[in-house]
Amino acid sequence: MASDETSGKDLTAADSSSVEHVTAAAGTAVVARDALKNPGLPPHRQRVTDLDPRAEKRAERTVYTLFYLSVVGSIFAIAAYMVFPIVPEEPGSVRLNNLFIGIGLALALLALGIGIVHWGKSLMPNTEGIDQRHPVRGSDQARERSVEIYHEVIEESGLGRRALIRNSLIGALVVFPLPAVVLFRGLAPQDQDPVALLNQTMWKKGTRLALDPSGAPIKASDVTLGSSFAVIPEGLQDLEHGRLEEKAKAAVILVRMKPEDLNQLPERVTWSYDGIVAYSKICTHVGCPVGLYEQQTHHLLCPCHQSQFDVADHAKVIFGPAKRALPQLPIAVDSEGYLIAQSDFLEPVGPSFWERQ
Repeated sequence: MASDETSGKDLTAADSSSVEHVTAAAGTAVVARDALKNPGLPPHRQRVTDLDPRAEKRAERTVYTLFYLSVVGSIFAIAAYMVFPIVPEEPGSVRLNNLFIGIGLALALLALGIGIVHWGKSLMPNTEGIDQRHPVRGSDQARERSVEIYHEVIEESGLGRRALIRNSLIGALVVFPLPAVVLFRGLAPQDQDPVALLNQTMWKKGTRLALDPSGAPIKASDVTLGSSFAVIPEGLQDLEHGRLEEKAKAAVILVRMKPEDLNQLPERVTWSYDGIVAYSKICTHVGCPVGLYEQQTHHLLCPCHQSQFDVADHAKVIFGPAKRALPQLPIAVDSEGYLIAQSDFLEPVGPSFWERQ
């Protein structure tokens, strides 16, 4: 027993010694940690433009010169689009058109970007700031302060004092989108009303539905339950000119489902055949091709912006940015069993914005 007591005393002493040692070490670590001081921010280095008024003036001239150069680039791109048009059957005209328009757009964007960066680095306030965190939802006082900050930014950036920079920047930003407007306008017909063009396609009474891209006519018996086909008017492949334009308007998706699953309006009961329905393949949002069909839900998905249409209910929009249903093509079957159109679409195909006046 004495031996055990002696061992216990030795262990207790050892434990106490260890605790004292650890405590001392921890205390040293705390002291060492507390001894580290915040080094703070490095000394502020003033820029050349902060010290030399002449350098500041040179930087200002450089910035507004770049902005005016951006204006020149935008105007050059518009002029190049008109001076170097794309001429059919002349590949060289495509190269010239792309080259000079690209030069103009590159100059406009590059000069605008460099000008903004140079403005920020050489003329805007060169002081460090701390952005304190705050609740996401702003109070009335925060909103009022935001207005004050806006005015402070205007003052600090020099927009109020540097009229040439302000005016040249506004001019560059106003002119910069114009090349895109001109280029996209060139994609639309120049001498015809787009609404009238989209009101009429190649479909007419008796036109057979043909598979895309082969152009082979399709029979009703070829369309199995749950299947879908991309369809074009028969004879489209034989066109020498305007084939792509006509296909862009007349493309159709053909789907077959159980007749009892179709929710048809009384006036459209005769537009389908034994559960087979045909709808425009052109999304009514911005004109992307709709082609992803889900058999169980009868939904069509546009892959561009995820608009969804219910084929069982007149292809009505059930999700996404599209604003109207896909136009339906009335179909029937001829004496040989081939699917044919009863008429053209009875409403404009494609994006809804074509119908806006």
